[in-house]
Amino acid sequence: MSKFSEIKDLVMGLEADFEKFYDKGNQAAGTRVRKGMQDLKNLAQDIRKEVQDKKNAG
Repeated sequence: MSKFSEIKDLVMGLEADFEKFYDKGNQAAGTRVRKGMQDLKNLAQDIRKEVQDKKNAG
């Protein structure tokens, strides 16, 4: 469940940058959002692989 906590922390950490980008048009915040979303994608992929491996082993 630690990876799930990592996802929650990542999403919550991006909240301020989402607001800065969408509400204030801050382009640098948009770059940080894109990087954070890429990290989220990679973390989700790791979790998917872990779940699949555990399912196939058990």
